[in-house]
Amino acid sequence: MKRTRVLVTGGAGFLGSHLCDRLLLEGNDVICLDNLFTGSKDNIRHLLDNPYFEFIRHDITQPVYVECDQIYNLACPASPVQYQKDPIYTAKTSVYGALNTLGLAKRTGSKILQASTSEVYGDPQCNPQPETYRGCVSTTGPRACYDEGKRAAETLFFDYHRQHKADIKVVRIFNTYGPRMDTADGRVVSNFIVQALRGEDITVYGDGSQTRSFCYVDDLIDALVKMMNSRDGFTGPVNIGNPGEFSIRQLAEMVLSMTGAKSGIIYKQLPADDPVQRKPDITLAQKELGWKPSVKLENGLKKTIEYFKGVL
Repeated sequence: MKRTRVLVTGGAGFLGSHLCDRLLLEGNDVICLDNLFTGSKDNIRHLLDNPYFEFIRHDITQPVYVECDQIYNLACPASPVQYQKDPIYTAKTSVYGALNTLGLAKRTGSKILQASTSEVYGDPQCNPQPETYRGCVSTTGPRACYDEGKRAAETLFFDYHRQHKADIKVVRIFNTYGPRMDTADGRVVSNFIVQALRGEDITVYGDGSQTRSFCYVDDLIDALVKMMNSRDGFTGPVNIGNPGEFSIRQLAEMVLSMTGAKSGIIYKQLPADDPVQRKPDITLAQKELGWKPSVKLENGLKKTIEYFKGVL
């Protein structure tokens, strides 16, 4: 039986490595492509001896030439700390990465999925955010390199679909957490856990009343695979995330309680363009994919805390 050959760009990253695990488990040949700008070989070390896994160190801003049946385009720095290190490169990764993977999909006839982001909604003026909401996004702020880069990538995907009949799938990923997050990536879950385990005060930006929705990585990967295998003609975009809404202060208190840390909470100025609310409307994902998250925040945090205890 012919094995499906799947390319995962950004495959050595947090989400990409978990996706590679899932695809191999399902009997696929997997090509993991990553330049290790934010990804790590440690995330895929356990896969390197698998005969159905191949790692290619490559920058997706440059054309890629492989043979494949499916493409998951996950390559891009994803946390503010990471993508603001080199904002021009971040924008190039989104735009050139989309062009290069779409060009490959056109040549090979591959089905292609774009990992977009809830950041396309900016600082939303409605809550929860449905896919029909067009966003409230700054083109000039420090987050624009990521927000606008991902919006441009979505544009390219739909133009390739209309102009070249590319078989596209687009998902908008909301906050996701779990094992293999980088200890220094600056995302709120990893920040809080690392600070608590080190006995440091937890840093909350703003007054902590801003809200986020947290999706455990296993649920997210399940949604990506379901989207890739969804019915012909369904392109999305579709929101993928957990609609449970928590304030940042609630998350901080939960992490302190679960780690047993005696740390305090210190408050600092809210960064520019930081959204006040973030909650996905997942009605479309439930209807089209038969998907909704199953891992409760407490259970996901427990697994994530255990992971960080092992790497700190």
